[in-house]
Amino acid sequence: MGITKTDLFTVSQNEMASIAKVFAHPARIAIMEHLIKSNACINSDLVSELGLAQATISQHLKELKNIGVLQGTVEGTAMNYCINPEKWIEIKNMFNQFFDKNIACNGEDCC
Repeated sequence: MGITKTDLFTVSQNEMASIAKVFAHPARIAIMEHLIKSNACINSDLVSELGLAQATISQHLKELKNIGVLQGTVEGTAMNYCINPEKWIEIKNMFNQFFDKNIACNGEDCC
């Protein structure tokens, strides 16, 4: 496998790519959609909701938590997760700014 040359890119470009990589898995999108729809902290209901093994869901939750989009609290032996609203808005703004950039073609066939 080749070496990634992240030092060739800006901090912002590397951060955006890392976040996009985490969101590139459909299970993680499903987890986020479930959290948004629930509008509450969740714990064990993801196994029945997604049909994935608890260990698999735990790994996906870990990846989402690593980028800061999820926050968790421990209650006894259970871990509860919810969306970190500040990070959610930060990620949303980052991608909105990227997609809101004007392209040179302005809707014209330029290729």
